[in-house]
Amino acid sequence: MQFAPTVLTPAEEALRAEVREFLAAELPADHRPALGFAGRHDPHFSRTLAERGWVGMAIPPEYGGHGRSAVDRFIVAEELLAAGAPIGAHFVADRQTAPALLHFGTEEQRRRFLPGIAAGEVYFSLGMSEPDSGSDLASVRTRATRTDGGWTVTGTKVWTSEAHNNHFFAVLCRTSPMEEGSKHAGLSQLIVDLHAPGVTVSPIPYLDGSHHFNEVALEEVFVPGDMVLGELGSGWRQVTSELAYERSGPDRWLSTFPVLREWLRERPDLTDADAAVLGRLAARARAIRHLSLSVARSLDAGEAPAVEAALVKEVGTRFEQDLVEALRDAAETELDQGSGSLFRALLAEAVLTSPSYTLRGGTTEILRSVAAKGLAS
Repeated sequence: MQFAPTVLTPAEEALRAEVREFLAAELPADHRPALGFAGRHDPHFSRTLAERGWVGMAIPPEYGGHGRSAVDRFIVAEELLAAGAPIGAHFVADRQTAPALLHFGTEEQRRRFLPGIAAGEVYFSLGMSEPDSGSDLASVRTRATRTDGGWTVTGTKVWTSEAHNNHFFAVLCRTSPMEEGSKHAGLSQLIVDLHAPGVTVSPIPYLDGSHHFNEVALEEVFVPGDMVLGELGSGWRQVTSELAYERSGPDRWLSTFPVLREWLRERPDLTDADAAVLGRLAARARAIRHLSLSVARSLDAGEAPAVEAALVKEVGTRFEQDLVEALRDAAETELDQGSGSLFRALLAEAVLTSPSYTLRGGTTEILRSVAAKGLAS
């Protein structure tokens, strides 16, 4: 496991300044920040970003993208998340689906989906987790059966972010019977239209009643044969390779940053105790950022830092939750989502939604196991 030290180049710093200038002009003064990539689903904002070249940055130009680096995309994502921008529409497709299509998709699939993703107009969810499976992703029961012209898919997926708003999702399913002693064999990925006959999307609301997660039931859903993503039976390998993109980015440690920013805005005169809280949080955030940026450099070098990404996600999402609790203790305030104080409203929202952070993208226990195996190898 390696995290090579890295700093931003002058050109990368210039990109950061450009994004900050754009956000200062684009987001209204009374903008209520979104907490993380699971924030508001705003197609207009996604298209506006795409017009600036900040969606599909790492997609090659021949597919409508801009052929830029993973670090450039890291910088843009970092600034958007820090500002609490409404990036929920395009984020998963840009972060994860586009690289999967580039690595495993057919030329026809790339031509069909990548230009729309780069334009901020085609949105994807992920179809991995299932009911009653806990963190055992390989215990997939959703099955795909060959039929004339393609497959029929039956099963249920849960924690499917934005399935009620998005267009497609990549479904991990079993295309051949489980082999004895190997749950990973016989798994494949299929691209499923979320509006196809037989697809039922049901909300899984947060404690505050807001809606981001869903349960998606598939009942004999027809999937054309050309919508198999990658090779049949290689689904497990493909999914685990995607996790380096899902687990390592700034979206795994900046979800609650807007809460900290508003606390500082409403508390300009810090006590010594406040300064100590801020110092501890800032030191941890700086260290995690360096780890996360190092993974982005590794991706640009053509590496597959899945173990390093797991560690970033473990320390990052734990930090997001610890930040909320530290500010809750420091502020000594009642939780009130309807408060006239933006800090208090965001703190209340974060307290209710942050328990999901250490679940989505792999639980803390699973990530520690991945990191431990990587250190032992």
